[in-house]
Amino acid sequence: MLQSGGHWRNWVGNQSCIVRQRGAPESEAALAEMVREATSQGLNVRCAGSGHSFTPVALTSGLHLTLSNMQGAVNIDQARKRVAVKAGTTINQLGKVLKSNGLSLINQGDIDSQALAGALTTGTHGTGATLGNMASQIVGMRLVQPDGSVLVVDETTPDLLEAARVSIGMLGVISEITLQAMDSYNLHEKLWRCTFDEMIEQHDELAARHRHFGFFWCPVPESRHCYCLPDTASVSTTVKTSDVCEMKVIDITDRPPMEEGFEKIAYSSEIYPIEYVPNFHELEYAVPVAHGKDAVKAVRKLMLEKHPTCIYPIEYRFTAGDTGWISPFYEQDSITLSVSGEPGTDYWEYLKDVDTILRQYGSRPHWGKLHFLGADDVTALYPRAGDFRALRAKIDPEGRFLNDHLRQLFG
Repeated sequence: MLQSGGHWRNWVGNQSCIVRQRGAPESEAALAEMVREATSQGLNVRCAGSGHSFTPVALTSGLHLTLSNMQGAVNIDQARKRVAVKAGTTINQLGKVLKSNGLSLINQGDIDSQALAGALTTGTHGTGATLGNMASQIVGMRLVQPDGSVLVVDETTPDLLEAARVSIGMLGVISEITLQAMDSYNLHEKLWRCTFDEMIEQHDELAARHRHFGFFWCPVPESRHCYCLPDTASVSTTVKTSDVCEMKVIDITDRPPMEEGFEKIAYSSEIYPIEYVPNFHELEYAVPVAHGKDAVKAVRKLMLEKHPTCIYPIEYRFTAGDTGWISPFYEQDSITLSVSGEPGTDYWEYLKDVDTILRQYGSRPHWGKLHFLGADDVTALYPRAGDFRALRAKIDPEGRFLNDHLRQLFG
């Protein structure tokens, strides 16, 4: 049953809306009826997920849905190592289900509190030069359409599958997702600190040699605290505490769990996430991997010389290209470079300067993080943008699953 609306805000408070109606369905049937009723009234429909996006993707003045009551595994296919889960299941909950069934996600990001549907369909990723984003693990989903019918998407509908992997909720409300998993594995994590120049020297080798490699560049000692990063001075190769990189490599291991100093071995989904206090607003772009080092050098120079008060770390990771039509990584092996602004400060000029730098490399944004793209940019950067727009218009001709932000980009 639909409820009267109210005020909604995202996890860091930079996006909010006043909604007419709210819904918290507990089943696909209830979800379908809510969507049908709302669209028959001419209302737009958006899903909040866990409210983790920094962009306006979840905003609406119509029906605002949460799928937090739709959680858990629907089916586990041990033979094919596939798991079907309800769309409101969090990444953390999925990890526990997989562990108890002898399986693991192929890769995941460094935050695990998001709802799967929202995280995957905005382009969320981890790090690993040979590993795709999380949406590349999707092999099927169920999408509630404007009239309340359910569209089944799987490998028998390849165009729909590639369009829906990263679709920001524009092709329907996801009720269920099926993911390709793999046999359970442990990961061995190592952390250390080095200078920026040392990182540049080791960059290519570390990316090639390790399943996962990424780092945070910290302009000043206080930068670590912005992201709750540990003090790795005892395993540092430098006495410097400014202009340093907090390095991380992770590899699959057969060794049993352990933790000592800045090394740790544990089940896969217990290694990937780190703790963030939600006190930042983030911009992140996928940069073609060939330009990664040049891009991070340029943004570092910008921060040191023009924006020295912007002290949040640069986060730098790797993601392999994929086939999702509007995925940030469509047919493009990439590094992702993210910077953050501090809530309560005017950081817009800084983010625009970073955008100016990263645009010259043909970079594409994470759809859930701050960016400055317009419709023409989408057309230029995404070869299948026209195909996606045409499919979206066919599925939802009245634009019930759009909002003002998405209509400007894809309407």
